[in-house]
Amino acid sequence: MPAHEDLPPFEFAFPGPLRDQLVAAVLSGAKTTTTGLLADYEHEGDPLPGAGDRFQVPDSDGRTVAVIEMTEVRVLRLADVDLRHAVDEGEGHETVSGWRADHERFWHGPKMREALGDPEFRVDDDTRVVAERFRVVELP
Repeated sequence: MPAHEDLPPFEFAFPGPLRDQLVAAVLSGAKTTTTGLLADYEHEGDPLPGAGDRFQVPDSDGRTVAVIEMTEVRVLRLADVDLRHAVDEGEGHETVSGWRADHERFWHGPKMREALGDPEFRVDDDTRVVAERFRVVELP
């Protein structure tokens, strides 16, 4: 059994076109950061990752396509996300405001609200986010 099968999954977005786009950016090296909601970790009861933690990255079909290692994990206010982090998400953003607008659309979407169990969920400047930086360490 490959060693990566023992690793927990790190899922980018929900299965579908957005996940496919994000996974492709991870595989190309364009995406080296990601941002999650602290509320999502708390709702799921998942511990926050730490530097050195490794995860398998599934594609939309559930196949492991990479193993990533966290190199930095910060919890901060949404308003404190910096341009370097936004650009390193590999989604083509050149401004924090553009990055934030895309993320707000996702976080305010029906799938995220359902995942959080809150149909009225909204983010604001003080919303706590988990800013994660990672590197690809294996391509199975």
